[in-house]
Amino acid sequence: MHFARRHVSICSCRTNMTVPPVSSMQGMLTRSLTRMGRFTIAAKHHISIAEIYESDLVDIEKAIAHYEQAADYYKGEESNSSANKCLLKVGAYCAQLEQYQKAIEIYEQVGANTMDNPLLKYSAKEYFFKASLCHFIVDELNAKIAVEKYEEMFPAFSDSRECKLLKKLLEAHEEQNSEAFTEAVKEFDSISRLDQWHTTLLLRIKKTIQGEEGDLK
Repeated sequence: MHFARRHVSICSCRTNMTVPPVSSMQGMLTRSLTRMGRFTIAAKHHISIAEIYESDLVDIEKAIAHYEQAADYYKGEESNSSANKCLLKVGAYCAQLEQYQKAIEIYEQVGANTMDNPLLKYSAKEYFFKASLCHFIVDELNAKIAVEKYEEMFPAFSDSRECKLLKKLLEAHEEQNSEAFTEAVKEFDSISRLDQWHTTLLLRIKKTIQGEEGDLK
């Protein structure tokens, strides 16, 4: 344990220095911690490495890899809530990088894990909404089938504003009606603000409407 403490001290001292040595030292530390069975601590250090790649190096692929490793360690300790947080970061980045199938699998997995939890079930609709948007970009029919599946899995999803928005967007897209698409988004956004992630995906979907340049104004 003295070895781990010593390396924690070294890592914290080097945080403001060049990034590669920090990630190298952190990698050594997590390997030593996993050998000692300290998986939760190792997971936290993988998150620290991921955050360095996010902010300092802007290497999203490496950040994804470390968030995935952290999620695996948390799962091994049955810290499902912490694992889900890491997976959601992975899902968000995968969607941004157009790795839609991987994002869908993550959002479906986390949605299924949370929908039966009394404290977390209200978040499930958001995860199914995000999975649906990823489906929508790939194929409109895929999105229709997915929405029906999520409604069957999680009946509360049917009454959510997210599900109602999806149905309006699907209808507008089927009719190739960009104005109806934009109006549906505006109506939703006036009550529940859409963040940059949602806006980016909605713009990508709108661009698939024939002749649409792709803005939400």
